[in-house]
Order: sequence, then C-alpha cells, then structure tokens
Amino acid sequence: MPKTIVLIVAAGKGSRAGKSIPKQYVDLAGRMVLSRTIDAFIGHQLIAGIATVIRPRDIDLYRQATDEFGDKLLPSISGGKTRQESVHNGLKALQKYAPERVLIHDAARPFVEELLIGQVMQGLYSHDAVLPIIPVTDTIKQVADHLVSATVKRADLFAAQTPQGFNFPLILKLHEQAQNDGNSAFTDDVSIAEGAGIDVLCVDGGLDNHKLTTSRDMKIAALVLSDQQTFETRMGSGFDVHRFDPGDSVILCGIKIPFGKRLKGHSDADVAMHALTDAIYGTIGAGDIGSHFPPNEAKWQGVASSVFLKHAVGLVRERGGKMVNVDVTIICEQPKISPHREAMRAELSTIMEIDISRIAIKATTTEELGFTGRNEGIAAQAVATIALPTALE
Repeated sequence: MPKTIVLIVAAGKGSRAGKSIPKQYVDLAGRMVLSRTIDAFIGHQLIAGIATVIRPRDIDLYRQATDEFGDKLLPSISGGKTRQESVHNGLKALQKYAPERVLIHDAARPFVEELLIGQVMQGLYSHDAVLPIIPVTDTIKQVADHLVSATVKRADLFAAQTPQGFNFPLILKLHEQAQNDGNSAFTDDVSIAEGAGIDVLCVDGGLDNHKLTTSRDMKIAALVLSDQQTFETRMGSGFDVHRFDPGDSVILCGIKIPFGKRLKGHSDADVAMHALTDAIYGTIGAGDIGSHFPPNEAKWQGVASSVFLKHAVGLVRERGGKMVNVDVTIICEQPKISPHREAMRAELSTIMEIDISRIAIKATTTEELGFTGRNEGIAAQAVATIALPTALE
C-alpha cells in the first residue's frame, strides 16, 4: 500500500475573515477551524501521517488547536512568505518520512468528507496528480472598464478544491524547480503540475467543501454546524449509603445541617452528592466516584464532595453535553430535610452551573423499617439526565 501523508497548509494570515487571529484558529461552533480540518483526516486508515505548515508566531494557537490529537500528528513545519513557499517548505520537511504520495489541503476547508479524500487517493493509482472540482453554476461575465464585454460559456468551467493529490517525489521536484526559477505565480499546486505538462485527473469535489475566507463564510459555517448538531438524551442513576457516627452535624448536598450525629466516610460523606455524582458518571458510562477518586488514597481524606461533582459535570461538558435536570431523593428518619431543601438546590446550582429550576431534591422515610428506619444512617438515590451531541446518521 503506497504511503500517503497529508500536508495541511495553515501559514496564512487569514485577514479577509476580519478576525484578530488567522481564520484557521477562529472558533467555529466550539472548535478551531484547524482542529476540524485535521479531524477530517485523522481517522483515515490509509493516511500514514498528517503535518501542518504554520507561521512560527502562531505556535501557541497551533498547540491549542491540536492538543486534542496528542501524538497522532507529525511535528509542525514553519511556513514561508507565500503559500507556494510554505508548501515547498512542507514538502522538504516530509522527505525524511519517505512518502510515496502527498495530499495537500487548505486549513480553511474543514468540511472535506471521507468520500472525497478516498476519491483523490484512488485517482493516484493511475495518475501523478489529482484535483477535486465542482462545476461553476453561476453565469460568468468578462468585464472591462465596469462594462460587460462577454459572457463566458460555463460548460467547461470548474472550481478547484483541495485536497490535491500528488506523486510525492514528482511534486517536490516541481516545487524545487519553480523555486529555483523564481516562479511564484502559481495559485495552487496543480498549477505547478500543469505548467510542467503533467496530466491532472479530475474527480468530483464536495459541495460542502467550501474554503472559509470571509467573516460571512464563518457565520454561515457556524449556522450549518448548529443545524447539523443533534442531541440524544442520556440518563444515569446513582445510589449511596453512609452510616452514622458520633458527631454534631451532617453534610447533605453541600449544606451543613446541625444534628446529633455525623455521617462516616473517607471524604465529607455527603451521601446525597455522592449519589448524584455517580448518576452523572452513569450518563456517559464513566464509572463511579471510586474509580476516579479511590477511597484508599489519603489525598481524598475529608475532601469536599463538590470536587467529585464538579469533575463529573466537567466530563459531560468535555463531550459537548448539557445537564438537563437532576433529581435527588434523600432517605432518612432524621434530620428533617425540608427546612434545608432550597439551600441545597441553590448550592447544587452553583456547583454545577445550571439553573436551579433543573434541580429537584426530595426526602422520604422508610416508615421506621430497615437501617434508615432505625436511625443507623442515611441513604440517597439520584437520577441525572443530560443531552449529549450525536452525529447525524
């Protein structure tokens, strides 16, 4: 199988997007544009590596954009003064990986699809250069001195896209020749191949594979993503029990309640918050409190249970999820819960950063049956509901 590497060109200023930072690092519906572009290639089975050409001054932005990919990327490459020079720098840097093919892609095209990538790679079995194209649908006019001079037949007109695929040794050689000749007039890499008389195979491009150039492009792209985003409802349940020990208060949902006993536990023994935390972990299949905060570790001795709850909520948000509502039931004969219910709801609202209307707290007894009925401890159960992003089928 020929070794293929993707070279993403992200060394431009992107000034036409009207942002204070280059457009490839602009936030687009929660992720940087470059992050989305890399993500389109990262899981492809036939791609051996991905490298990005950047401006050295943008290294901190690049790290932010690529942190989620860990060591899956090849080291970044410093770009040049022009796109052509940047690509040349990138190709030279890739020589040490000995690729047979290279796909050169614009960082500002985050909507490239797997099918299109596959078509370009397939075309490289028969040709040394492959170009994705889409037909021009608008009527094209030639204009001189602000007057129409001719109407151009659009039947043979097509717009070029990326990724453009090449035989690696050939495109490197052609870039080096262009560099040595001082020819920097090429607008894309296929133009260099054309100039050398190389046959370029054309494949169908993607209608959504737009290059984001202006601020309006960014706004439209954000709207498209928001329309495509769907959510699924997830539910999780939690249950916990703590026995009483001698003391003067209990902590429930973060509120200290004066009482003639305390709850025994490694942390602050907030049985209600523990049940809620496990319910939230359950919505994303993330284990339980013990798996994240082992009770045999001294550093969690006496820690506030809000630490656990914030961690669980944070995991949901890392996945793009939203808390819909939580429902906690505290089971005990004493102390009385109702006088403290609103304070508990307010405390959970603050910790979880959700509206108090999404939080329910109830209390019940077991009619003096069982260990809670004998005032040996307190039990709690909780249900959590979240909305989690899911891709469209």
